[in-house]
Amino acid sequence: MEHRCRQGDTNVPSVRLACPAEVVDVADESGVRALSGRPVEELTVEAVRAGEVGLGDLRIHPETLERQAVVAEEHSNPQLAENLRRAAELTQLPDDEVLAIYEALRPGRSSATQLTALAGSLADRGLPRCAALVAEAADVYARRGLTA
Repeated sequence: MEHRCRQGDTNVPSVRLACPAEVVDVADESGVRALSGRPVEELTVEAVRAGEVGLGDLRIHPETLERQAVVAEEHSNPQLAENLRRAAELTQLPDDEVLAIYEALRPGRSSATQLTALAGSLADRGLPRCAALVAEAADVYARRGLTA
């Protein structure tokens, strides 16, 4: 299956996204749901127009991220699988806290002590993969002089 940015545009190289057997219609996936728990089949333009769709309906559910992680592993991409599993953990947190974690992880923004404390806080709240990443960052940043 070939996809182009604009139909017939010869200046844009075509990209092979997937063979037809690999293309899956998300609406056909049983059990796929939003963070709110609402089935993806209910997320329609009509529902949006009727004001029936909220923010929780537009956020991904951690089970969906886990399914994607399994597919990544099956296709020999363990790094992507681990990233998706960390993302699944982050769905437990409010957006402002996720952004604060990203800010803390920027080089020169946090001390090793602050990052270690953040890692402990994440671990205490049941986010072990995120905690491990932040703890590793604390160690690497300290060794490379990237701490505040």
